[in-house]
Amino acid sequence: MGPALAASLQLAGHRPVAVSAVSETSRRRAGQMLPDVPVLSPAEVLQRSELVLLTVPDDALPELVSGLADTGAVRPGQLLVHTSGRYGAKVLDPALRAGALPLALHPAMTFTGTPVDVQRLAGCSFGVTAPEELRLAAEALVIEMGGEPEWIAEENRPLYHAALALGANHLVTLVAQSLELLRTAGVEAPDRMLGPLLGAALDNALRSGDAALTGPVARGDAGTVAAHVTELRRHAPGPSPAIWRWPARPPTAPSPTAC
Repeated sequence: MGPALAASLQLAGHRPVAVSAVSETSRRRAGQMLPDVPVLSPAEVLQRSELVLLTVPDDALPELVSGLADTGAVRPGQLLVHTSGRYGAKVLDPALRAGALPLALHPAMTFTGTPVDVQRLAGCSFGVTAPEELRLAAEALVIEMGGEPEWIAEENRPLYHAALALGANHLVTLVAQSLELLRTAGVEAPDRMLGPLLGAALDNALRSGDAALTGPVARGDAGTVAAHVTELRRHAPGPSPAIWRWPARPPTAPSPTAC
């Protein structure tokens, strides 16, 4: 995530001055997306920067912030931005006591570590948590990266992050399972078959929620649903996924797009 956000800020006129990268993969990614930007230690990055992006795993963030503050790496007036969805601004309190300005800016996007990530930030929502006096600064940074700020209360950050993980990871699991079952059924290009269907289903669900259900569930075709359960138990043994829910109202005539 770090190189993508830094590259987006660079496009907006900011100048990246340093990056920290430990693994060979992260070094290669930094070189690809931030060419000519020196790779330095975290302390050296903070020494050179007015705006610092902390793009580390959630579990590593509190210790990193405390360590930087305890060693005097944090400077007064420095904007310190973390990108964790789990934490709000309070995790940056050690740096705040050292005079830093804390912001939590979490892009609601999945990242690949390639330049395509920069394009995906256009129109991406950011979960933002910051002190009241830094709201304008937080909004400006998100907008410069092409995103849309969405304010999340400090106490709601864990729920906010859980909701995003629930949606994204369930989607990946369901798609992977559907691809596998279609291959088992003899479909040669399951991705091509699923793409338009799932794209339309996602769009309908975002617009209408549960009312977007179609097919045998919406029609009330209990026999078809039972046949589906039988096939899934045969080809995907294990607990049956709870993927069906009967409509709250009597089924109507199927629409032309039902499948």
